[in-house]
Amino acid sequence: MNLAPLITPAALRPLLASGQVCLLDARTGPGARAAFEARHLAGAQFVDLERDLAAPAPDPAAGGRHPLPFPEQFARRLGEWGIEPASRVVVYDDKQGANAAARLWWLLRASGHAAVQVLDGGWQAALAAGLPVATGPEPATAPRPPYPATAWLLPTVDADHVQRVLRAGTGLVIDVREARRYRGEVEPIDVVAGHIPGALNVPFSENLDAAGQFLSPEALRAKYAPLVTGAGEVVVHCGSGVTACHTLLALAHAGLPLPSLYVGSWSEWSRSGRPLATGAA
Repeated sequence: MNLAPLITPAALRPLLASGQVCLLDARTGPGARAAFEARHLAGAQFVDLERDLAAPAPDPAAGGRHPLPFPEQFARRLGEWGIEPASRVVVYDDKQGANAAARLWWLLRASGHAAVQVLDGGWQAALAAGLPVATGPEPATAPRPPYPATAWLLPTVDADHVQRVLRAGTGLVIDVREARRYRGEVEPIDVVAGHIPGALNVPFSENLDAAGQFLSPEALRAKYAPLVTGAGEVVVHCGSGVTACHTLLALAHAGLPLPSLYVGSWSEWSRSGRPLATGAA
């Protein structure tokens, strides 16, 4: 089943009524579990970014703050959520898909699951549309066998590969963090401010309109096609490989090929002893 990567609250409503969708709540933050149990979309299951969508990061200098989970680990988790190859899946978070929802979408696509969509506008848009909500823990779900996936099917690269691409001039590296972090003016999370020398800054927030919903496919295509067409290998990164998936989602929404994900991102690069840059370029 080939679906558009985004779904509107209006299109989700009849799916919820029919029970023909697996709904995953990927809100993040210290109080995410409590917030879920206080109120969530009816039928949703809770997804934990740190536990479900990333492996432990004993050394961020060798893999970043959010390395990918092992494919077999994620496959088991999909089975526990009741997801199998025929399942239709919708995911949401409270950051317009800019955080764990986009990462979860990418992981499902990388596992070979095509029938997954992100709720455009996220939790806020769902509430504004009056979608049904519930309280308490997740509903009981009949577990399925582990999803039949043993490797990531979408391209990823490591720091050495990014460095080779930049040195050879054979591709484009896009940094999706906010401009102040890219320029090195602030760094709220990682140990050093700045950016990878040669990386181009295209903040993920520019994928959204003023209401917090994704721009149209036409607008995103007009934005990204001149950058990526003919650029060679395109690599996308952020702070730790999570919000980079928002731009990958935007590119999919635009109908453009999916670039490689540099999973370690700035959290790895800035600790690795490699060259750093500050300023607008």
